[in-house]
Amino acid sequence: MIYTTLLNIAIFQGIVLGLIILKSSIFNSDSNKYLAYLLFTLSIILLNHVFDIQDALTSYTFLRFIDDVEWVFLIPAFIFLFIINRIDDTVKSKQKFYLCFLPFAYSAVLNITYDLDLVAGIYKIPESGVEFINILGLIQLILAVTFIPFLVFYSYFMIRHLKDSQEKKWIISLLTIVSSLLFAWLITSLAGLFLAYDISSTMSVLALSVTFIIHWTAYIGIYKYKLAKNKEAVYHFLNNDAAVSYVNLQIVENSTPEEYKEAITADNLYFRKLELLCQEQHIYTDSTLNREKVAEKLGISPGYVSQIINTITGDNFAHYINQYRVEAVKEMITNSEYENYNLLTMGLESGFTSKTTFYKAFKKVTGQTPNEYKNTSK
Repeated sequence: MIYTTLLNIAIFQGIVLGLIILKSSIFNSDSNKYLAYLLFTLSIILLNHVFDIQDALTSYTFLRFIDDVEWVFLIPAFIFLFIINRIDDTVKSKQKFYLCFLPFAYSAVLNITYDLDLVAGIYKIPESGVEFINILGLIQLILAVTFIPFLVFYSYFMIRHLKDSQEKKWIISLLTIVSSLLFAWLITSLAGLFLAYDISSTMSVLALSVTFIIHWTAYIGIYKYKLAKNKEAVYHFLNNDAAVSYVNLQIVENSTPEEYKEAITADNLYFRKLELLCQEQHIYTDSTLNREKVAEKLGISPGYVSQIINTITGDNFAHYINQYRVEAVKEMITNSEYENYNLLTMGLESGFTSKTTFYKAFKKVTGQTPNEYKNTSK
């Protein structure tokens, strides 16, 4: 059947694309991992739909445990977290991420508890207990009609914090498509529940819409380079760096470090952005700055941060950042505004964590101790 085949292809593509995003250093980041989880969730929803079409739930009743969980609660949560992890740290730190998963956790516990009686027959829920379960089911319904719209609209609200206009456009498009699907599912489910409406054909159309989201995300996210702005690296990735094993769905990295270095040059967009962060925002003054924090700001993996710096500058991450800190101290030494500062204070102001690391890094960069440099600069 063509319809089922289309669904199976989308399921497979969603899983593979999710694995690529999680495993590849080009695409992997704190924000993109939630997009991967979104793709996995959509694939599970499609898989449950295929089980329903093929009547697998009757033959294999244990599959009901997967089917009865309302995976749809995860969709607005993951797309919200995808957006929130691409914005400013100050805004992001105010969010309570765990609240996004409470409706899904509630639904999962409720439905699995009910299935332990209905499907597994582990215990028998008394009649009074069934009535209580129905009340809990009503709470689940209330959560659906409040949580989903709220998180969707809140996601739109948070998009305004994105600074890249091109990135903002494609994320708005993604959110609009996903939210339209969510609202269509919600309205259809309510119509089936309260109006005794046959929703099977509408759900089939929605399932096809899910396949479109998966295909569209693959096209826009990879081939249009929205998940990784370095087009040269993405081109290299698509043609050489990764091969997908269709037998076990594992990502196999085929490139050697020497091959990959060819795709990283001084005009690398991530490196240029890192330079701007150091030169204009002075991120090096943060004494707790590490690869993970920089990777989060750039939207790439920590490993790729090191790879870019090492390939372009020949230095490791720590030395690269310390060079900026040393330059900042040198400017303070020659600036009369800081004449009342002692050398250690200057070092700490520039991001060094202690006198030892400050003096060691200064000597390594300049060939002189801070005192020697101060005396020769007078």
